[in-house]
Amino acid sequence: MRKPAPIPRFEPVFLFYSPDAPLNLTMLIPLLDPNIQPLERAAAALRAGKLVAFPTETVYGLGADAFNPLALAQVFAVKQRPHFDPLIVHVGERDWLVKLCRDIPPIAERLMDRFWPGPLTLVLPKLPAVPDLATSGLASVAVRMPSHPVALELIRLAGCPVAAPSANPFGRLSPTRAEHVQAAFSEGIEYIVDGGPCEVGVESTVLSLTGEIPFLLRAGGVSLEALEAVMGPVQKAGSALVPEAPGQLAHHYMPRTPMELVPMGNPPPIPVGRCGYLAFRTKPSDAGFAQVEVLSPSGNLTEAAAELFSALHRLDRAGLERVYAEAVPPQGLGLAIMDRLQKASHG
Repeated sequence: MRKPAPIPRFEPVFLFYSPDAPLNLTMLIPLLDPNIQPLERAAAALRAGKLVAFPTETVYGLGADAFNPLALAQVFAVKQRPHFDPLIVHVGERDWLVKLCRDIPPIAERLMDRFWPGPLTLVLPKLPAVPDLATSGLASVAVRMPSHPVALELIRLAGCPVAAPSANPFGRLSPTRAEHVQAAFSEGIEYIVDGGPCEVGVESTVLSLTGEIPFLLRAGGVSLEALEAVMGPVQKAGSALVPEAPGQLAHHYMPRTPMELVPMGNPPPIPVGRCGYLAFRTKPSDAGFAQVEVLSPSGNLTEAAAELFSALHRLDRAGLERVYAEAVPPQGLGLAIMDRLQKASHG
């Protein structure tokens, strides 16, 4: 079985909540202290049933031991996440799938050869040992191997698969920086691992392989075109009342500021009130917006995806009455961006 590439060097920063400090106050563990092994400390917390927020190449995840039902229950409680929304289980090695999956079809092996480690989640038939809480009672489990070196090392040191939804309150903007996690939670997390900004910036692509026909359950960091180059045509699933994977609900990824999606190149001519604008590549000619964020001046969809949630976080903190978000071309990573914008829109 093919092994992932060697893990490059990294310098994680750890923040942790002090039980004796006021809410929102964090303390920094020095990186250069020879008596401190930060990743070992976080891995030990996962093994002990605690929650650890950590970076992946997509977004920051809120991790728990995938085989510990009490820890999984804490994930749902801290995020205020409904129990019908299943979690993604992250593995450190492909060999670990035998602990999770009842069947791994040949097409799954081909996809893993091409896209793992990376932003592709596969939904496969699960083994009875996987807690129902991780899968919301479904007969399948969503699994992926992240490519972020900090995430991989943390999971391998923990020695267990790690269930990790995005590290944000349920339905709100996903975190792509450690400070987004820090601002979202005041308690319940043992450690926040700061691995810098997320490279991909949107969640993983989720592909179901539980039936005869593969289904794209969520657009994400691996484009539909890239998938179909490996496996041929893929059916697309829509929003679901009872989701088979995260991100399938009709409303998700929402900022607290009301947001409206507008056609590409067609901003409101006269914004009413204090409004913001999320532009794809060029600022609108009208100067009436209180704040404007541009995803990619060059029109690069990969750059736009990486910047998406950080830009939305900045707009959400700007004290605006409404945000208008410009549509992007719905191909490549644009499909994932449009999925997030449509589900985040209030109007």
